[in-house]
Amino acid sequence: MSESGYSDILYEEQNGIATVTFNRPEALNAFRMGMYEEVADAIHRAGWNKEIRVIVLTGAGNRAFGVGGDTSNKKSERAGRGLVGVPVEQLQAAIRDVPKPVIAKVRGYAIGGGNVLCTLCDMTIAGESAVFGQVGPKVGSVDPGFGTAYLARIVGEKKAREIWYMCRRYTAQEALAMGLVNKVVPDDELDAEVERWCNEIKELSPTAIAIAKLSFNADTENIRGISNLGFQAVALYYQSDEAKEISRAFREKRKSAPKS
Repeated sequence: MSESGYSDILYEEQNGIATVTFNRPEALNAFRMGMYEEVADAIHRAGWNKEIRVIVLTGAGNRAFGVGGDTSNKKSERAGRGLVGVPVEQLQAAIRDVPKPVIAKVRGYAIGGGNVLCTLCDMTIAGESAVFGQVGPKVGSVDPGFGTAYLARIVGEKKAREIWYMCRRYTAQEALAMGLVNKVVPDDELDAEVERWCNEIKELSPTAIAIAKLSFNADTENIRGISNLGFQAVALYYQSDEAKEISRAFREKRKSAPKS
């Protein structure tokens, strides 16, 4: 079954697997206003449907899984629902709160918010073309809490700091080595590999898996509070001259001159 009621995503249910596809390939699947709500809604729709056993998040096309927020939307002018004008924290909560495994299927760029989504998903399977990394300090932004503290739980404190402080790019194999990715396969085998993982999960007890997921989450649930506190600070930061200058310089493709 496919769902056409969304503007920026595709939603499909088939054989107990729900696939949520970020459908803005012309913009490298960047999230714009309204898209956060659509993805969160789709995850909840699948997560509380007893017929669905696994949820897959992926990006349309071959160039990108997703690159975070659309830079054509000025962060300082966001005025929607959510601590920073878009409900990032509600989307992140949806991934953690539904009692089903959420798998990120990654081709191409998983940068910025896309990298954070891969971090949050229960598991990540990548094609060889996948590229991971952060961009926040380049665009006048940061994803506190799950994007930082939880990332450190996965890849280690030193590596997480490198990812954020340096804004470098990492290949799929490098992401595998640091623990950000579970498996890397050739791009043309990615769909079949993800389906194999989903089918293995479907053979197991859904209740036991739900309890395991809640148990894993309980150990890091304090990060949700850190995240909400951090996003309040980020909302203030977006209004600063520094953030506006860095964001403007990025859009204009020039070097910025922020004052410390």
